[in-house]
Amino acid sequence: MIFEGGPAPVVIGHRGMGSGPLPVPENTIASLLATVEAGLSWVEVDVQRTGDDELVLRHDPTTADGRFVIDRTADELGLPRLAEVFDALPPGVGVDVDVKTILEDAVDAPSRRTGALLLPLLAAEARRRPLLVTSFDPAMLAQFREELPGVPLGLLTWTRFPMGQAVAAAAGLGLQAVALDTGSFKLNGAGGEAHRPAAHSVEAARKAGLEVLAWCPKPEEVTAYRDAGVDAVIVDDIPGTLAALRH
Repeated sequence: MIFEGGPAPVVIGHRGMGSGPLPVPENTIASLLATVEAGLSWVEVDVQRTGDDELVLRHDPTTADGRFVIDRTADELGLPRLAEVFDALPPGVGVDVDVKTILEDAVDAPSRRTGALLLPLLAAEARRRPLLVTSFDPAMLAQFREELPGVPLGLLTWTRFPMGQAVAAAAGLGLQAVALDTGSFKLNGAGGEAHRPAAHSVEAARKAGLEVLAWCPKPEEVTAYRDAGVDAVIVDDIPGTLAALRH
């Protein structure tokens, strides 16, 4: 089991305290520590590699000035390294590592690819905190399934990706979780015959041995996800989400 079972889903801070223009920038150590101070036991970070094979926190493949992360060194970028984040977070705080593989992973030497660089760091970190590795890249997840035993893996799916197909794909890959955008859920069963109610799909995922995460529900939606049996929600509005779940 990745998350503690309970009546409410586990709340995970999206890129720390949330994405977008916030008082504390996303995917920074300050944002992640603020998430822990807000009472959360899990945070989510985005990770990709630089031109000098460092692993840094960044969601987009480019920086604010439009240059690609892979074309610059970690020192030039000034972004937090994943190793620094692990050292800064209190032991025991869970980290959902969202791995952003890139075009260069198709052509660079296998030893330089994002997954290969991550493996030893994650294997070591798993000894001191809960981890979940999620990605849109099923090939990398399949590699981790073989080479990173004991660390749960989850398939991320794009916006409005059909929930049934996502659950089937994650189960077929032998993963432990599936993480879906809110657009993939049909919480009231609406949308025609092609869509089953979310609770039905969550129950099917459970039978397949999967835990279900929803990313970026709004506070006013989160109780519907709780009622559907979702295991965790990755959110931008932490105070609003916690307040909603108390009712």
